[in-house]
Amino acid sequence: MRDLDLDLLRAFVAVADAGSFTAAADMVSRSQSAVSQKIRRLEDLVGYPLFDRTSRALALTGAGGQLLIGARRLLDLNDDVIRSLRAPQATGRLRVGICEDFVPLQLSRLLARFLRLHPGVQLDINTSLTHGLLREFEAGNLDLVIATREFKERGRVIWREPMVWFAASDFRLDLDRPLPLVLLQPPCSYRELMFTTLDAARQAWVTACTVSSLTGVQSAVAGGLGITLLGRSFVQEGMQIIDVPKHWPPLPMTEIVVLGDDTAEKSLVQPLLEFLVEGMRMPSAIEDERNQIARKTSGKVAPI
Repeated sequence: MRDLDLDLLRAFVAVADAGSFTAAADMVSRSQSAVSQKIRRLEDLVGYPLFDRTSRALALTGAGGQLLIGARRLLDLNDDVIRSLRAPQATGRLRVGICEDFVPLQLSRLLARFLRLHPGVQLDINTSLTHGLLREFEAGNLDLVIATREFKERGRVIWREPMVWFAASDFRLDLDRPLPLVLLQPPCSYRELMFTTLDAARQAWVTACTVSSLTGVQSAVAGGLGITLLGRSFVQEGMQIIDVPKHWPPLPMTEIVVLGDDTAEKSLVQPLLEFLVEGMRMPSAIEDERNQIARKTSGKVAPI
């Protein structure tokens, strides 16, 4: 039984994530030729080609898709061990409010990994919409809040993500009819942005559905009730990003901010924030990888 080389696996994951050897070289701070050599060595080691180089787009082979799942787990374990050795052992209780927008697919997995690394930390997690978390924070019921930036310029930005219009896979955009919107209850910055964008584009719209949670938005969209506007990470299987007309106003980035990091216990806050932000840079959750691999092995680019 051969041992897998973590350095080769890291290069392999970088290529799969970046979709090209050139972009992967920047991610791992190596030359393109060095990355190519690492992939060839890994292919020799496992005995299978990992990328289909015959198509126009770089795509994973079946073996490559299978290896990608295990490679991520091995690298996660390695990084967790190193991090636990370097980081001081934090202890204490932290009341954290995290908005539903933040790593919607990965949050539970990331928090579980953090608690394994820091068994002395007790996290009391409150997940809700931003306005509810801000209300709890101002009432003194939360030590730390990670939320979307709303109408007031509050908090320190820790993550940005493109916003997109999306709908069910079989949705067809018909600009001659009022656009059916799936909305969150007010107050909501996404809701207001939809209104101002469509009004500026002189596009008629109607309220198709109003829900109280972001998961409710996803369910309504997946069910075909209408179109909505959220961060790109909310687009799941059975949905599509809508290519809207060029005369529509461009969309801003959605911003995730943190409040309370200047007043809460830094020995607890700092490792948690570093871990979660690092997790945001990781391409996809384990539960979403099967869908990613299915797309990659169908001959499309390996985008994450």
